[in-house]
Amino acid sequence: VMIPELLLCVSFGYAAALEPTCLSTQFRRPGDYIIGGLFPFGMDTINLTVRTEPSLVVCDRLFLDGLIWALGMKFAIDQINNSTSLLPGVELGYEIYDTCFEPLAALQPSLLFLTRNGTMAIGVQCNYSKYQPRVTAVIGPHKSDLCLLTAKLFSVFLIPQVSYGASSEKLSNKELYPTFYRTVPSDKNLVEAMVLLLDEFGWNWIATIGSDDEYGRGAQELFVSNIGNYSICIAYEGLIPTDLSDPTAKTQLEETIEFINKTKVNIIVLFAFGQAAHALLEQSIKMGLSKKVWIGTEAWLLSDTAASIPNIQSIGTVLGFIMKASTVPGFQTYVADLFTSVQQAEFCQESTDLYHRVDSGTLGTHCEQCDHISLQDISSILSRSQIQPVYVAVYSVAHALHRALGCTHQGCPKASIRSWQLLHFMDTLPFTVNGQSFRFDESHGTNTGYELIFWHWENGTLTYLPVGDYEESLQLNKSQIQFYTADQKEPTSECFRECNPGQIRQRKGLDLCCYDCTDCPENTFHRSKDSPTCTPCLEHQWSPVRSSQCYDRSKRYLLWAEPLTVALLILTSLTISLLCLTAVIFYKNLETPLVQACGGQLNLFALSALVLMCLSSCLYIGKPSNNLCMMQQIVYALCLNACFSTFFTKSLEIALLTEFPRCAPRALRWVTRSRAWLVVTLCLLTECLFCFCYLHLGPDHMVSDYTSLPTEVLLMCNTESWLAFAMLHGYNTCLALVSFLCTFMVQTSAKKYNIARGITFAILIYFIIWIFFIATFATMKTVFRSAMQIGTIVTVSLGILGAYYTPKCYILLFKPDLNREDYFQYSIKEEPEGDSQ
Repeated sequence: VMIPELLLCVSFGYAAALEPTCLSTQFRRPGDYIIGGLFPFGMDTINLTVRTEPSLVVCDRLFLDGLIWALGMKFAIDQINNSTSLLPGVELGYEIYDTCFEPLAALQPSLLFLTRNGTMAIGVQCNYSKYQPRVTAVIGPHKSDLCLLTAKLFSVFLIPQVSYGASSEKLSNKELYPTFYRTVPSDKNLVEAMVLLLDEFGWNWIATIGSDDEYGRGAQELFVSNIGNYSICIAYEGLIPTDLSDPTAKTQLEETIEFINKTKVNIIVLFAFGQAAHALLEQSIKMGLSKKVWIGTEAWLLSDTAASIPNIQSIGTVLGFIMKASTVPGFQTYVADLFTSVQQAEFCQESTDLYHRVDSGTLGTHCEQCDHISLQDISSILSRSQIQPVYVAVYSVAHALHRALGCTHQGCPKASIRSWQLLHFMDTLPFTVNGQSFRFDESHGTNTGYELIFWHWENGTLTYLPVGDYEESLQLNKSQIQFYTADQKEPTSECFRECNPGQIRQRKGLDLCCYDCTDCPENTFHRSKDSPTCTPCLEHQWSPVRSSQCYDRSKRYLLWAEPLTVALLILTSLTISLLCLTAVIFYKNLETPLVQACGGQLNLFALSALVLMCLSSCLYIGKPSNNLCMMQQIVYALCLNACFSTFFTKSLEIALLTEFPRCAPRALRWVTRSRAWLVVTLCLLTECLFCFCYLHLGPDHMVSDYTSLPTEVLLMCNTESWLAFAMLHGYNTCLALVSFLCTFMVQTSAKKYNIARGITFAILIYFIIWIFFIATFATMKTVFRSAMQIGTIVTVSLGILGAYYTPKCYILLFKPDLNREDYFQYSIKEEPEGDSQ
C-alpha cells in the first residue's frame, strides 16, 4: 500500500510532468569513492542490426522497472552519505548507465568503469595491485547473460560486482567469476521450490518453456536435472525467442503452442523475462489454448507487460515464486520528493552542475525519456517493485568499505582503498540492513527464500496473493488458491492413458511416471494388462503386430494343387513325353548305322534313366519326410549317373580313336558292344558306393523352419552333410568332366557328322545349369527350393535331349539318306581318316 505522502504527490506530479524535468541528470554524482551502476533504463535496441560503424547502441522504449531500480541505488547512496555511522566523513559518488538488456550496451560503460581513475584510458599492466580503476565497485547488471559478460571483465581487475537480479547457476562458479556477488538466490534454489510445488500437487506430466537466453536456458537445464528424483516427466521442453523482431519469432511461438496442445498437459513451467513471456501468453490466447496452470518466476510474474495482455484471465491459473524481500522504508517518499524536486529550476541547475563534474567523456546516462515521466506513470510499479536487492547490494559494498577503511563512529580515515581490498570483507563478514542480517554464502549469493504468489483477479483487478513460502521447506495454503476448474480444485496432470490390446506401456520422459503405448512386435503378444513386456510366442506359433494372443503356424511346403506345381508337372510331362518319343524313334531304328554309332541299346538305357529322373520330380512335391528327403538326392544322382555313364563309354571310344589310334584296336573292345555295359555297370556301382557314404555321413532330412516365413512353418529338406552331398554329386560331375575333355577338342569333318559334338554340348549345358543350381540351393530357404530342384531336373533332361538326341532324331526322321556308316565320324566300324585328324 502506498504511503500517504506518495498519494498526496501523485496529482501534482502528473500535472507538472507535462514540462520536461531533469530526472536524467540524477544518475551521476562525484564522490570520494565511485560506485558504478548498470541498469536497464531502456529496451528494444533500434540500431543493433543496422550498425555499420561502432556507434552507440540506442534503445527505443523506456523500461520503468529499470528506472525504479536505479532510483533505489541512488536512494541507498544518498542515505549512506547522510548516515553518521556507516561511512562518516566519506562521500560516495555514483555513475549509473543504461544496459538496454543488451550485452553490447552493457559493455561500453563496463569498459569506462575499468579506466584508470582520472583518465579515459585502461592501463595494460602485468600487476594491477596498484591500479586504481574509475569505480570501487559495480552494482548490476540485472540479467544473467549480461553478468556472464561483465563479470569476466571485472574479475581481471578484481573489482567487486554485486548483481541485484542475475540468478544463473553458472555465476556461482567462483573460479570463473571470483568477484561476482548477488543479492538474489540462485536459480538452483528456485527450481528446488518449483519441483516441491509440483510434487505437492502430484503433477508429474508437465511442459517446460524457457526464453532463449542465459536465464531461460540455465533455469530450464537446472529444472530438468532436478525433477528426476521426484518422478516428474516432461511432455514438452522448448525455448521461445527473445528477439521478437525476428521474422521467425511468430512461427516459433505458434509451434510451441501447437506442441503444448498436442501433449495435453495441464501444467506449464515458464522461465522467461517479461517480453518473451508476454509474447507467448498473447499467442496462446490468440490460438485458443485451453486453460492451464502456469508456474512462473519473478522475471515475468510481476511484469505489467504480461498482466496487461487483453483477456489474460483466460489462460487459467497463474502461480509462481518471487524472492522474499522486505519493503525499503522511506523509498516511496524519497521518489515522490525527487519527482517534485526535478521540476524545480534551482534543483535542476544544481543537479546539472554535479552531473557535469563527473568526467565521462561523451558517454552519458542516455535516459532522455526519463525527463518526460511523471510520478503517476510509475506509481503502480513503484508499489510492487522489488527494491531491496538493489538496496542491499549498495549496502554490502558500503559495509565492506567501512571495514576496509577501519571506520568508527567518529569518522573514517582518509585512505586509498583499492577495489580488490574489499573482497575479503565481502566474503567473510555479515552485514545488517534495516535490522535484517545478510551474508554472502560460499557461492557469493544470498538466499532470503521465496514467496509463492497467486494471480487473483477480482472485478478485473489483479492482486498478487501470497499463498505459500519456501526457505528450507515448502509451506502452502492451498485453500487460498482458486484454480480454473469448475470446482476450483487443483487439476490433475498425470502421464497415463489406457493402452489398446496388444500394446505395452513403455517409459518415456525422465522417470517412471510417463508411458508410451508401444505395439508388441511380430511373434510376440501382450499376455495381460499388467504385464510390462511383450511375451514371445512359442516356436510353432506366430502373431501379428499388436496382438494379444498367438496363433498356430500352418505348415508350408510345395502342394500338388499350387499353380507353380501344376506348371512344373506339365513341363515335366512334356519332357517325359519327348524322352519317350525319342526312345521309340531310337528303338525303331536300333539297327541303323546312326543308332549303332551312338551306342545302340545304351541310348535306350540313357533315355530310360532320364525318364526316371523326371519322374523323381514327384518326390519334391507334397509334405516332405526324412525318407523322401533321402530318396530325392539318391534317385537323382543314380539316374543322372546312368545317363552320364553311357556318355562316358562313348567319349572313351572317341578318345581312343582320335588320340590313341595305335592302341585303339586293342582297347576299343573294352568300351564297345557288350563290354560297354560293363563300364556302365561299374559306374553305377561306384555311384552306389557314394550313395552308401552319403547315407552314412548324413543324408538330407526334413526340418521345420520357423524363421523364413512370417505366419507359416516351412517344411523342407535340409542338407546334413555338405561333404556327403559333394561326394554324391561330385562323381557325376567327374564323369561329365571326363566326357567333356574327351570330346570338346575333336575336329569336325565337313562331310561327316561328329557324334562327339553332341556329348560336348550336352555336358556344357549340364555344367551351366548346375552352376546356377548350386549358387541358389545353398542359400534359398523358401517353398521355391523344391520347385527349383524340379526345374533343375527338367532343364538338365531337356538340355541333354536337345543337345544330344534331337539332332539324331532329325536325321532319322527327315534325312534318312544320311543314315549310313560312312557319314558318321569316328564310328567303330571305320578307321580314322587323315583329313579328320
